[in-house]
Amino acid sequence: MTREFQRGHKAKISDLTAGTDLYVGVQIAAPGLTFDISCFGLDVNEQLSDDRYFIFFNQSKSPEESIQQLGPQSGDTESFRVTLDRIPANIHRLSFTATIDGAGQMSQVGPGYIRIVAGGEEVVRYAFTGSEFTTERAVMLGDFYLKDVWRFAAIGQGFDGGLEALLKNFGGEVAEEQQAAQPQAAAPSFAPPPQASQP
Repeated sequence: MTREFQRGHKAKISDLTAGTDLYVGVQIAAPGLTFDISCFGLDVNEQLSDDRYFIFFNQSKSPEESIQQLGPQSGDTESFRVTLDRIPANIHRLSFTATIDGAGQMSQVGPGYIRIVAGGEEVVRYAFTGSEFTTERAVMLGDFYLKDVWRFAAIGQGFDGGLEALLKNFGGEVAEEQQAAQPQAAAPSFAPPPQASQP
C-alpha cells in the first residue's frame, strides 16, 4: 500500500519496504517548460565532493552503478534505480532534484510527484503542485539519507537561481565557471608537477 507523504514527512526505508533495490519515479510537467531531473550523491557534509555522483542526462550512472538514471518510464517524466546496499560508504544523501531548463518558474507546474517503487509495488509517494512554489527555478523533491539506516524525506524546497544555485548549495560549480578559469591555467605549455607549485 502506498504511503502518501506531505512536505517534511520522513520514514525509514525499512519501514516502507524490506527491499534495497528501489525504483524512484518523478512526474513533473508544465506547459512549454522543459525540466532536468537529477540525483546528487552527497557526502556527510551534504556536499557534492565527487562529481561522479552527480547523476543527470550527461552522466547516467555512478561508478559502481548503485544509482542509475533510467529515463521516462511508466508515466514518470524521469526515473532512477537506486541499490541502497551498493552505495559507497562516503555517500550519505541522495537528493532528487528538478530544474527548469530555460525561462519559467516552479509555480507553473501541474500536479506532480516523486515516488518509490519496491518489488513492483509503489510504497511511498510525495505529491506536489505548482501552488506550493513561487519563483523557484530549481527544487529538491525528495532525499534518501543515512542516519543509522537509510531513510526517505519529502523535501519540496526550491531555489530561485535554478541549477547554478542548486550546485552552489551542494558545493559544486557550474561548468561555465570552470571553463572560464581554464584559459589562465592552460597558458603554460607544460604542466609542472604538483609539488613544484607548493611553497
